[in-house]
Amino acid sequence: MRFGEEHGELRTAVRLLLSRYEGAAAWEPLTRQIGVAGLAVPEEYGGAGCGPIEVHVVMEELGRALSPVPYLGSAVLATQALLAAGDTELLPALADGRTTGALAWAESGAWRPEAVRARAVRDAGGWRITGVKDHVLDGADADVLLVVARTEAGLALFHVPAGAGGVSREAHTTMDLTRPQATLRFDGAGARALTADGDRVLAHVRDLACTALAAEQAGAAERCLELTVAHVRDRVQFGRPIGSFQAVKHRLADAFVRVESARSAALGASWAAAEGSPDLSRYAAVAKSACSEAFSAVAGDMIQLHGGIGITWEHDAHRYFKRAHGSAQLLGSPAGHRDRIAEVLVGPCGAGAQRRA
Repeated sequence: MRFGEEHGELRTAVRLLLSRYEGAAAWEPLTRQIGVAGLAVPEEYGGAGCGPIEVHVVMEELGRALSPVPYLGSAVLATQALLAAGDTELLPALADGRTTGALAWAESGAWRPEAVRARAVRDAGGWRITGVKDHVLDGADADVLLVVARTEAGLALFHVPAGAGGVSREAHTTMDLTRPQATLRFDGAGARALTADGDRVLAHVRDLACTALAAEQAGAAERCLELTVAHVRDRVQFGRPIGSFQAVKHRLADAFVRVESARSAALGASWAAAEGSPDLSRYAAVAKSACSEAFSAVAGDMIQLHGGIGITWEHDAHRYFKRAHGSAQLLGSPAGHRDRIAEVLVGPCGAGAQRRA
């Protein structure tokens, strides 16, 4: 598993733009100059026709910078949901980047398909959706809303116009301010059905989203380690850099192993996705679990080894720690994904395990 020259060029370009533009202001140059919004969209729909490896590179760099751009919510979750559903009408607009999408899936903090309670019923005017969705990435500002709802036949995916009647959106002040989330409420909102095969679509989207999120976590963990190593080289106590103390060296060695293990797990999942491996679900679950825990551990070490400055508002350490905590629960907890792995290997783990996924 090796990156090619073109991947290095993509990484350099993304990192350069993220260093020039702060926060959400980076989205426009990223989409105009590099085309990240349509990176995984087929060329016939206005995209670049790339795949999971290129998405992996972009997500690593976004993680390093803790960028708040809507890449995961729009270019991964929403775009992959449309591709899996086989509905291409909205793809050109999302690939352009001027339009962003959001996938309204989770309910009561759960990302399990069986936890979906939103209902879709058909009447003379078409489909109507009623329900509440939470943890919708960039849901307050997205132009395209894709909603998972339950019909009499099972789970299905719908497109609800953002300005439709019966739709209300509430942005939340989350602990991680770099990842905007919202609660969406639907009260008989008109919708267009995209596919009735919701279970298959969600399973595929979850695997690809977990793979992309793991890459982001690995990139952020690597940046935490870099910043920490630089600090312990410069910080002097008792006449010597604190990085020369054996206890600090041990902590850094452990952090290095965690980062490298996380990068391997994330890259393994991305390669499995690129090759269309039938074991993608297992690779994705391993990557999401391993990278979540590695990022959380390394971000915690970063705060501790920075000492007092690590808990100040002015330093970035707290921002990485908050992103680590939030991303660990996004798309399912590490324990929930380990339950998924166990189900593949040894069968169902029981009702208790099911509730954690």
